Amino acid sequence: MRETNSSTSCFFFNGLDKLGIAGSSLSLSLMANCTASPSISCFSSSIFHTFPRQNPKPLISAFIPLKPLKTLLLSHTHTRKTSQIIRCNLPTTSTSTLPVLSLDGSKVGEATLSIKTAPPDTSRAVVHRGIITDLNNKRRGTASTLTRGEVRGGGRKPYQQKKTGRARRGSQTTPLRRGGGVIFGPKPKDWTVKINKKEKRLAISTAIASAAVNAVVVEEFGEAFEKPKTKQFIEVMRRWGIDPKEKSMFLVMDRSENVVKSSRNIGTVKMLTPRTLNLFDILNADKLVFTKGAVEYLNEMYGYDYVGEGEEEEEEQEFDEEEEGSEGTEEENSEVAD
Repeated sequence: MRETNSSTSCFFFNGLDKLGIAGSSLSLSLMANCTASPSISCFSSSIFHTFPRQNPKPLISAFIPLKPLKTLLLSHTHTRKTSQIIRCNLPTTSTSTLPVLSLDGSKVGEATLSIKTAPPDTSRAVVHRGIITDLNNKRRGTASTLTRGEVRGGGRKPYQQKKTGRARRGSQTTPLRRGGGVIFGPKPKDWTVKINKKEKRLAISTAIASAAVNAVVVEEFGEAFEKPKTKQFIEVMRRWGIDPKEKSMFLVMDRSENVVKSSRNIGTVKMLTPRTLNLFDILNADKLVFTKGAVEYLNEMYGYDYVGEGEEEEEEQEFDEEEEGSEGTEEENSEVAD
């Protein structure tokens, strides 16, 4: 029995040493007392009374000062490198030099197209989101079908349940029969998708910059057409190196009536203005044709230094001032009436 108690006490103090308890002198004194007592039994041992295993927390708290959780987390985070720089993919500027062609097809100069583009990592996603948004917003969402509860008729059972030799039928509007309702048919739905203005502008500018390799700049040709003539317009397109069978998009600042009538019979030509410029026609075209005024407009409105937000704030301030002035006049009128 003495060997068992001594081995138990040694195991207990070895366990305290493993926990990191800094009390070597106390542990040695307790060990000496335990080994010196000649009459230690399993029932009268002081180890089981003074050191109960059910509540070891006072022992640990007496010897090991525990650090708070916040201090431990801070000490762990200080070991990591804190000099890492987070780099964000910001829009960049794409600059392209385009030839300027006259009506006879000769090169008369060059024009620079400098607009904002999305970074290469996100350019496809930005353009994809822009085109999907445009296509969804064009959907009217008015397709509608009638369910079996909306179809006219069907209040009477067509024939009796039994004794006919036919399959049982309870209503004439069942979807299994001709003239009945439609199962899971389309219903009116709003397909509108929201997109931020800056993101939409970035998608358009990115698409134009990517198609700049297939773009040309021409001189103003509105006054060259004295009367509507489709044949003359096709000849001018061929001088500029544009195949009439290929899809082409023209961006002009002002469309004259003769130019519109000369080009509207050509199914592959889209004549756009800054107001009707859209992402679908840019991506769908094989050739882009800009006038000098259109290039200046693109550089100004889709350039990196565009300051349209300040103009919108000024307009909002003017609108607020007008509202305040109208409220003041209404108060004056009410005072005069009183």
